[in-house]
Amino acid sequence: QVQLVESGGGLVQPGGSLRLSCTASVSIFRLYVVGWYRQAPGKQRELVADINTGGSPTYADSVKGRFTVSRDNAKNTVYLQMDSLEPEDTAVYYCNVRRFNTYWGQGTQVTVSP
Repeated sequence: QVQLVESGGGLVQPGGSLRLSCTASVSIFRLYVVGWYRQAPGKQRELVADINTGGSPTYADSVKGRFTVSRDNAKNTVYLQMDSLEPEDTAVYYCNVRRFNTYWGQGTQVTVSP
């Protein structure tokens, strides 16, 4: 059974930074598209950023220039570096790993507040 273990969420002030990590128990991690979604209270889950098997990233317009997604295939891990955080970034962040099937992490809370 595939497991995704997330870490790195927490409380941060506006303008601050956080780094999320997600390690997946899949074989041949490099063949998967990996990334991050988020869901704020009362809103639908939305794509934040993902990175394909060739290493090319995609970002939501709202995070471009502030967030950076990266992957370490040797460690089966995807990262999300979040800088210049805003209150609007407050949400539960979910790791996503997909190839023929889609797998989700348990979610990690990110709260941006003074």
